[in-house]
Amino acid sequence: MAIKIGITGGIGSGKSVVSRLLEIMGIPVYISDIEAKRITNTNEVIRRELCALVGREVFQNGELNRPLLASYMFGHPEHVKEVNGIIHPQVKEDFRHWSIRQENKPLVGMESAILIEAGFKDEVDFLVVVYAPLEIRVERAIKRDCSSRELVMRRIEAQMSDEAKRSHADFVIVNDDETPLIPQVLELISLLSKNNHYLCPAKNN
Repeated sequence: MAIKIGITGGIGSGKSVVSRLLEIMGIPVYISDIEAKRITNTNEVIRRELCALVGREVFQNGELNRPLLASYMFGHPEHVKEVNGIIHPQVKEDFRHWSIRQENKPLVGMESAILIEAGFKDEVDFLVVVYAPLEIRVERAIKRDCSSRELVMRRIEAQMSDEAKRSHADFVIVNDDETPLIPQVLELISLLSKNNHYLCPAKNN
């Protein structure tokens, strides 16, 4: 059975770059943000429960009405918890099925910005946190999203702090535009490949 690597990090940390490097090196990576969007549009359980929670207009022409859902959640932590409680269990289940299909691979990854917060940590054997200094993260996010500093900072402040994420990490990859990334990724792969008997199996609950 494949060893599952969880890849997380804050906005602008560069976790997607690390995921792409892993994929280039032959390690499949489940991108939870992309898959969650697909599942939300196609999973009948999610569609039914979101309609019951928000109203039937939360889907229009078969697609999720994202502005409506965003307005429902904005400023209401209890609404966010309700929506996540509908979507995250289905993403977990989809990841489990995806992992089974990759059983011939020695390593697979799961990338998620909220991997710890969403409870996905129990689905992986090894947690990797991609870290970058705050100012670099802000500059990257402003450029990538064509956003303002104020909006980026607001999003960062709404996320789990880097320090909290790192306290959960088994391995930290530094992406500060100075420390080479590829040697760190190779070291991670080498560590897992040679020492996988030290890893605890992922929980099944």
